[in-house]
Amino acid sequence: MNDVVVVGAGPVGLLLAAELRLVGVDVTVIERAAARSPHSKALTLHPRSLEVLAMRGLAGPFVREGVPMPTGHYGGLPVRLDFSVLDTRFPYTLVLPQLRTEQLLEERLRELGGEIRWRHRALEVRQDADGAEVEVAGPDGTYTLRAAWVVGCDGAGSTVRSSAGIDFPGTRATTTGFLGDVVLDAPPSAPSVDNEHGGFLVVPLADGHHRIAGTTGESLAVPADQPLTFDELRGYVRRVAGTDFGMRAPRWLSRFGNAARQAARYRDGRVLLAGDAAHMHMPMGGQGLNVGLQDAFNLGWKLAAVCQGRAPEGLLDTYHAERHPVGAALLENTQAQTMLGATYTADARALRSVFGRLLAAHPAVNRQFAGELSALDVAYRPAEGEPGGAGERGGTGEPGGAGGGHSLAGTRAPDLGLAGAPEPSLYPLLADGRFVLLHLGPGGDAGRGTADGPGVAAARAAAEAIAGSPDRIRAVTARPTTAHDGWAGRDTVLVRPDGHVAWDAALSSR
Repeated sequence: MNDVVVVGAGPVGLLLAAELRLVGVDVTVIERAAARSPHSKALTLHPRSLEVLAMRGLAGPFVREGVPMPTGHYGGLPVRLDFSVLDTRFPYTLVLPQLRTEQLLEERLRELGGEIRWRHRALEVRQDADGAEVEVAGPDGTYTLRAAWVVGCDGAGSTVRSSAGIDFPGTRATTTGFLGDVVLDAPPSAPSVDNEHGGFLVVPLADGHHRIAGTTGESLAVPADQPLTFDELRGYVRRVAGTDFGMRAPRWLSRFGNAARQAARYRDGRVLLAGDAAHMHMPMGGQGLNVGLQDAFNLGWKLAAVCQGRAPEGLLDTYHAERHPVGAALLENTQAQTMLGATYTADARALRSVFGRLLAAHPAVNRQFAGELSALDVAYRPAEGEPGGAGERGGTGEPGGAGGGHSLAGTRAPDLGLAGAPEPSLYPLLADGRFVLLHLGPGGDAGRGTADGPGVAAARAAAEAIAGSPDRIRAVTARPTTAHDGWAGRDTVLVRPDGHVAWDAALSSR
């Protein structure tokens, strides 16, 4: 019997499978397609996704091949969100086609001994108290895979979700947008064009093409499943901009809608959901792939711990508790952006003007929305009496905790610079997927946290309670060399494998 069957070999399924293989979990990945699509629905990796990759030592090839953009957009407004002010080593959006992201993640999976069964389609999932079965149609006929756990990473039309009977409530598509990958002989100097007729974004790709994506008053009511023609795309662009920028050589043309749905639960017994199988929305702000990768990163270490008997099955309930609120916030902000960016009444135009002035005149407002879209502000609110637990997007840890005052528990750990550690900063210490127990001393006294005491003992107990064994904890004594909000005066910090704080103690508590 397999430990885990992952249905879907897109970026979410690939990262999840790689996380499981990293710690030796047996995983089978099945994919209905015969090969990867040459067309990339998604183009961007946001700062938090790059941090996720950096925690496993994977960010380098992505950064080298991608094109960094120091800004993002909200609803296609001309006033851009400033990512350069964010507290991260990746203060930008990275433009990299989804196809290349998938290829790099597949390389990672294969390096870890994983493989993909192409042209193997999940027909049905059944489960009992001890495991689940996936009925699969492959090139040589139908067969059954049995596993302890099945994870649906199979998109918005998820077979896994429907087989498990998990509701997918939400709203149907009422607005349709267009996109095309084309060559522009005279591309615009600005990243977006916007007026009373419509609006669109223009994103340069590394191979000389440009992605054009947007809406016009005429495009909104066209069914999303109606093929987009090159003449239509050119007409929409001319209607808004008065020119087609020398548009030619279309490589891919498509439409997208604003249907917004979220799975009622991300876990049902032996079945779990991640990525588009758990949430679908209008592709505003390029968030879908990124939130899906972060779903996988949250689930991976938890599912591995359960598979290897290091944690009770109840740990998997924290996956829903932490990530479902993030998905709900994703739907909310993409629906808000759709109202701003795909509505062309006089009232909507006024709202865009007011909102644009707010973003331009108030850096704190701009920073708030940049933090949301980049996912750097995602925090998980710990459950009562637990070192890690249920969460909310943009929330913070509860006051109190072992150290007194304001706890970091549940918040994202920055890539803290470290002196005296085996690595120059925190994220490389997470490369093997273990917890990291940081002992941080004041004024260069890196040894303070090494002494046996109630704080260190509690931290070790908290780590072992979640990790399940001492060998899943990496203890490091170091002195911080970079400053980050909320981290001053911290003595002992336990960081989860996904880079969120599980437990912390302040120096003042000693």
